[in-house]
Amino acid sequence: MSKTSTPGQIRRLTKAHKMSFAAVATIGAAALAATLVPAGTADAGTTVAAAPVAWTQAVEGVQAKTVQHLSMQSKLATDAAKLEAAVKAKAAAAAKAKADAEAAAKAKKDREAKAAASRSAVRKPVYANNLDGWIKESLAIMKAHKIPGTYNGLYKNIMRESSGNPRAINNWDINAQNGVPSKGLLQVIKPTFLAYHVPGTPLDQYHPVANIVAAANYAADRYGSIDNVNSAY
Repeated sequence: MSKTSTPGQIRRLTKAHKMSFAAVATIGAAALAATLVPAGTADAGTTVAAAPVAWTQAVEGVQAKTVQHLSMQSKLATDAAKLEAAVKAKAAAAAKAKADAEAAAKAKKDREAKAAASRSAVRKPVYANNLDGWIKESLAIMKAHKIPGTYNGLYKNIMRESSGNPRAINNWDINAQNGVPSKGLLQVIKPTFLAYHVPGTPLDQYHPVANIVAAANYAADRYGSIDNVNSAY
């Protein structure tokens, strides 16, 4: 036969249950706190206070590691920037060295060219503006163009044809009658002068050097050399 409970009994049981639950919670919290402190600590107050201390230490440890990590990242970034700057500086120095070397080589080449031109100008003979100078200059040009002839061969023919007058002109022979008079030191008609003109000399039938080398070129083609000419040719 079961017993029935009165309302006062229900209230008393409920209150007892609440007290029991509170006790269990308190014991559990104490047990949890006990695990956070070193073994052998007997003081209940120390056990309860150990939890926040341990938590603070853990947070501080994480913060320290974070700071250390950030510091390492900053150092790596700084080192990378320094390395990049060093590479750029080295490349710039190499480019400048190359440009300086090229400029120096060009300057040296220009100096050598100027020196060579200067030496050439110094060595270039200066011929007198007279019959002797004209013959000597003509012989140098004839040598460069492989046209045979000697000083004596040129001189004897010049004296016979014009007496050394570069403006001499023949207005009475058959060539003059045909409209192409002989002119100059070696009395060359214009068609012959143009046909045997030597490049590098003026295209002027009266020019003493141009007249001599053209006549010598013609004589070499027809007689073997101006030296072989001993009369009108």
